[in-house]
Amino acid sequence: MTGRKLLMTFPVTATSHGLADYRARGGYATLEKVLHEMRPEEVTKEVAASGLLGHGGAAFPAGRKWGVIRLNDEQPHYLCANADEGEPGTFKDRWILEHAPHLLLESMAIAAYALQVRHAFIYIRGEFDLPWRRIAAAVEEAYTAGWLGAGVAGSAFALDIVVYRGAGSYVCGEASGLLTSLEGRKGYPRNRPPRLTVRGLYQRPTVVNNVETLANITGIVRDGAAAFRKVGTAKSPGTQLISISGHVQRPGVYEVEYGYPFAKFLREDCGGVLGGRGLKCVIPGGISTKVLTGAEIEPLSLDHASVAAAGSGLGSGGMVVVAEGTCMVRLLQVLIRFYHHESCGQCTPCREGMGWMHRIVDRIVAGEGESEDIDRLVVIANANDGTTICGMGDAAGYATVGILAKYRDEFEHWIAHGRSQYDGRLEVAHG
Repeated sequence: MTGRKLLMTFPVTATSHGLADYRARGGYATLEKVLHEMRPEEVTKEVAASGLLGHGGAAFPAGRKWGVIRLNDEQPHYLCANADEGEPGTFKDRWILEHAPHLLLESMAIAAYALQVRHAFIYIRGEFDLPWRRIAAAVEEAYTAGWLGAGVAGSAFALDIVVYRGAGSYVCGEASGLLTSLEGRKGYPRNRPPRLTVRGLYQRPTVVNNVETLANITGIVRDGAAAFRKVGTAKSPGTQLISISGHVQRPGVYEVEYGYPFAKFLREDCGGVLGGRGLKCVIPGGISTKVLTGAEIEPLSLDHASVAAAGSGLGSGGMVVVAEGTCMVRLLQVLIRFYHHESCGQCTPCREGMGWMHRIVDRIVAGEGESEDIDRLVVIANANDGTTICGMGDAAGYATVGILAKYRDEFEHWIAHGRSQYDGRLEVAHG
């Protein structure tokens, strides 16, 4: 991982994920201070003052979410770390789980204290192997050292954390679907209201935060909200982990302060487009966000307001670089096949709409497309917008409409000639 004004990164070694290394860097000192010197409401107030935004994609203020939980209401509260990182192009939470698991655990313990949580959960993607082994080992180390369990750090506070492995469902990355799965049922998302902070896990008040969101808590409480706000912008304080892949010279995970120039990040930090080719477009925040052309990113900065003003979103920070010469028809085919495969089938517009869109794109690629197919895709995508319980139908529509709006000519060429305008020299494969 690299970056500039780093808030939570540190040198990675063969043992940096272990408790000994974490303690040597001051690990768990903040938790100890919190338990002996701060009241729960003071912790939440500091997090709210920091302006920390959720890093799972929606960018909802963490402090506002925590503030909904009513303390001393004589019912159990739950905390869940969403480690089901299934958005294609996003792999920054995996970095934290592999290299800084104790940072997550300390932050979760601080959050649990603030929210009066006795039992917390880490819902981790079932396909993760090393991240699961690392976080599971860290939990065992924390229990042995007295940072979890009864009487944490000699205080009256007690916390148990359970690591729960999912079964690979994309929709379980959505908070309510995640909780349904955690309860042992099929991972269907839920209608809201009521909000999860009112009726979440086991119908009790629950906070679900993304791994990266939670990993910021220790630093915020340790250094104070004012110090956190010195980095980033007024509306997007702090940093964002960007996982960048695709046709880029230096792919990887970067911690970048909000407000950093988008084009500079691509050209200088990441080395530009692979092979010195031209930049065709960028998927800025996971495949659920609309593509931005090379020209569109030039005036942008890496913060939520700037990217949203350009018609897309920074989302979960899963950035995919697409070089000139890439067939956007094939790219959309890959994306729609993914969405169709991952639809849980609960909502009719998503279940039927995804399959319909998939069949249309496959028909175009097979050389059997019709001129009306492009508009059909747009109509179906718009019909899914806002008509499903979770945002999956919306997300697939955003990706589809975004590509068709800017690269309609490539679809028209394929329909007219039965092949790509790139004569088969495709950068995006079927698999």
